[in-house]
Amino acid sequence: MDHNGAIMDASVVPATVAGAVAALERAYPPAHAQEWDAVGLVCGDPGEPVRRVVVAVDPTPAVVDEALAQDADLLVTHHPLLLRGVHGVPADEPKGAVVHRLIRGGCALFAAHTNADAASPGVSDALADVLGVVVEGPLASEGSPDGSSSTVGIGRIGHLERPEAFAAFVERVAAALPPTAWGVRGAGDPDRPISRVAVSGGAGDSMLGLVREAGVDAYVTADLRHHPADEHLQRPDAPALVDVAHWASEHPWCAQAAAVLRRALPGATVTVSTHRTDPWTLGAATGAPTGVVEPAPAPAAPPSLSDAIEGAVQQ
Repeated sequence: MDHNGAIMDASVVPATVAGAVAALERAYPPAHAQEWDAVGLVCGDPGEPVRRVVVAVDPTPAVVDEALAQDADLLVTHHPLLLRGVHGVPADEPKGAVVHRLIRGGCALFAAHTNADAASPGVSDALADVLGVVVEGPLASEGSPDGSSSTVGIGRIGHLERPEAFAAFVERVAAALPPTAWGVRGAGDPDRPISRVAVSGGAGDSMLGLVREAGVDAYVTADLRHHPADEHLQRPDAPALVDVAHWASEHPWCAQAAAVLRRALPGATVTVSTHRTDPWTLGAATGAPTGVVEPAPAPAAPPSLSDAIEGAVQQ
């Protein structure tokens, strides 16, 4: 209860950096993060008040500019700024420059990475939701301490409300995600019926074996490499593949995290960044592939010696 005796919402936290961190870590427990990951508060004073928050996938300079232009007190990102160890943050280095700008601007930075990937709901739930996939459970379950099944884990398995052809499903994915230069690529029979689907936000070709074991019809993820994808597709009845831009696959999570913060900080203004932080800026289509490479035109034959001499005389 508050000081007037009114019953308070248990999800509401103090409107401070520490309160926002508590709400985010309740939604995305740090214990679910991979041991190599760097999650949590990157910089900022836990005791500072929070009135405005910006949520984004990446803490790029453009996103920091956006947060500071909004007088944000907290920037929440999926990708950590300092994922790999550093020995300093000088302002003349890219990552150091971001840290210095945030501190000077009075804006804290928080990252929820693999803990947000594994949480339920988490990154892949958000991806499944925008694609219209009804989630049934995790693709790679972490399991519960008592050995029972868990909703926590990387990736999600689910189903569409109605089956549709793979070509239509690829179009569904493209329409649901923000556009990028990379676009959306599909690998599989265009007419294959798609009903059960696996999704994994971010790089997901390490989970191709689990996808095959899951018995799904298609798998949506990012950063699929040539050799793993090719070897996967050579296996009998292998699920079709949909490859999207890394940033696009994780962008739906921003709205999810923003909702967490709006519930916890009802007096704060929480917005999702409008900046596209996918690093690729241009794309060029080469036409629809047919499976057959057309032979290149034969190069013109070099002139004979006599033709070359005759041409020189005429000049």
